[in-house]
Amino acid sequence: MPALNLAALTTEELQALLGEEGAQSRLPDVSRARLEGRPLLGPLLPAALTFEPLAERPWGATPEESRRLTALDAELRAAGAEPLGVYYVPQERAARHLRAYLFGPEVAAALRWSETPELPRSGQPFVEAVTWLRDRASGVACVFSTSAAAVPVPAPSEAADVRVLPGASPTELLTLHRRAVLHHGRGGRIHGEEGWKRAWQELHALNMAAWARRGLLLHEAEG
Repeated sequence: MPALNLAALTTEELQALLGEEGAQSRLPDVSRARLEGRPLLGPLLPAALTFEPLAERPWGATPEESRRLTALDAELRAAGAEPLGVYYVPQERAARHLRAYLFGPEVAAALRWSETPELPRSGQPFVEAVTWLRDRASGVACVFSTSAAAVPVPAPSEAADVRVLPGASPTELLTLHRRAVLHHGRGGRIHGEEGWKRAWQELHALNMAAWARRGLLLHEAEG
């Protein structure tokens, strides 16, 4: 499994990944590695994602989070999103729990949160969406939108049109996401749960390829 090369990340990416205090504590090591032209081992990155199905139950690590998840789920359904089930994604660094949705024929959406005890809390639950484009003549392969408070780290592929909408409601996010898709053309059709999983796997693969080009990935022999 490859790992992140901290020495190749930007300062902004380091702060988003490690937090301001964590980035400051690692900065001497990062600076030294950059000066010496060598990599610096960071967190592991999975080559692929696995989606482990979970049983339906009242989710949420706290009563407040349970209420928030229920409200967000209700808003997604009211907007026309079709629920596909709940999954646990063990390779994610923070928000490993998600509820999957299809929004229309071309949008794979996810309501994400974390209640994995050994992980740090990932803030409020948030919604993400991805659509793969039929025509990629513009150089854009997909549109990715997120309402998470923090930007994705490392930065996603340049072939993804990324819309970071902190705190946006599900309705707002889905509306703006679909508007961005129409700006580029038409989205490809997604078929059921397998199509939903494939949409996220392909986004992960797209990002991994971009991170490899940037020199962000370290393999065991390099670490």
